[in-house]
Amino acid sequence: MLNSLPNLLTISRILLIPLIVGMFWVPGDTARWVTMALFVVAGVTDYLDGVAARSLGRISSLGRFLDPVADKLLVAAILMMLVGFDNVRGLVILPALVILCREIMVSGLREFLASIKVGMPVSKLAKWKTTAQMVALGFLIVGDAGPLFAGLTTTFIGETLLWIAALLTIVTGYDYLRAGLRHMAAGDETPGAGG
Repeated sequence: MLNSLPNLLTISRILLIPLIVGMFWVPGDTARWVTMALFVVAGVTDYLDGVAARSLGRISSLGRFLDPVADKLLVAAILMMLVGFDNVRGLVILPALVILCREIMVSGLREFLASIKVGMPVSKLAKWKTTAQMVALGFLIVGDAGPLFAGLTTTFIGETLLWIAALLTIVTGYDYLRAGLRHMAAGDETPGAGG
């Protein structure tokens, strides 16, 4: 299953991460645009691997594992580089931190729920969160190298979208946590359950 098209697309997204990270050390505005272009390619592979898996009927356990891992690695790496290179600073570090913490929490919940054979489908609001988050990261990667949009800087737009993504992150994270806690409570009431 490793050589199926959906999984190859997911793996290509993971392999793009070191290249994207490395581009942060390349100086100049052109490098910012190249970094953003690589990030967009990674985002497109995320979309295409899902489309390919569904249309080819190649949804595999490996793909269900790799896809969210690739997404979280990409987002975490970009957020860390943006903070590390001072593209995200001050209070804007807070939404970045909220997003990272939520990703860790949801990963733990997914692992727990998988152990009791319960799926955790992605909600429509979570998809909106992901969209806002990815667009925000694209704008923040370009930063001051970008043009003005209706008098607003690329950085300002990216920071605003990051705050919006963080708010959606809190809402969707709470929804996932509430669902997870319901299953945990049900498991604790089962005779012989515990740990």
